[in-house]
Formats: sequence, C-alpha cells, structure tokens
Amino acid sequence: MALLITIECFVMTRMLVSKFFDKRIFIVTSLGNIISGVIGIMISIVMNGGWWLIVWFPWVSKHEVDLSSRGEWHALIVYYLLAFILTLIIEAAINIPLLRQRYAVKKIIKATLIANALSYVAGSAILYSVSFYTSV
Repeated sequence: MALLITIECFVMTRMLVSKFFDKRIFIVTSLGNIISGVIGIMISIVMNGGWWLIVWFPWVSKHEVDLSSRGEWHALIVYYLLAFILTLIIEAAINIPLLRQRYAVKKIIKATLIANALSYVAGSAILYSVSFYTSV
C-alpha cells in the first residue's frame, strides 16, 4: 500500500506543479489515502461481518469471488466501480480544501482522478498476481 500511495503522491505532484516532489502535496495525498483506506476497511468489515480482506481483495482465497462465473465478474466490476467512486469522493474531499489555496479545484480533481486510476490498475495487478503466487 505504501508503494501505491507513493505512486499517487508522485502523480499528484507531477500534475499539479510539474515537479518530482512537493512536500505539501505528498502530505495531503498521503493523508487522503490513509483516511480513505481506513474508511474502506471499516466498510468492508461491516459488509463482511469482520472479514476485512474479502471485499477489498475479493480473489484472495476460496471464500471469495468465483471468477469463473459471469455473474461474479459483474458483481466484482460493480464493487470496484463503487469503491473507486467512494475513494475519489473521500480523497477529493480532503485534497480540495487543503490544496485549493495553491491550485485550481478542477486541476486537483483531475489529478486525484488520474492518480487513483493509476493506483487502482497497478494495485489490482499486483494484488491479483501476489494472491495467486502465495496460494500455490
């Protein structure tokens, strides 16, 4: 997760100031990701009766999604879409008030969207690969 947060920090910085590093952007982006992650884990625990890995990483074990079923794929896609939207809402709600004095709101929203899209794709690929590697 630290790698994904770092990726988001670099993307946000690059998009907002065209530099490699900006302390304020890194702190705000990290804060938004941590808060979003904690909220996501709490929602997962509530939805799953305590199994926090099931919703966030739905392919990790035999207790989760059967990806050979078409209906399960649809459910997984809907879940990911909802999780992505919730993540964007939470992070934008943090990024905008803390960064708008220096950057345009539209630019903050665009940077948040792109940074999260990249981290979702990278994170999903990494977690999917690791989950099968460790289950063998």
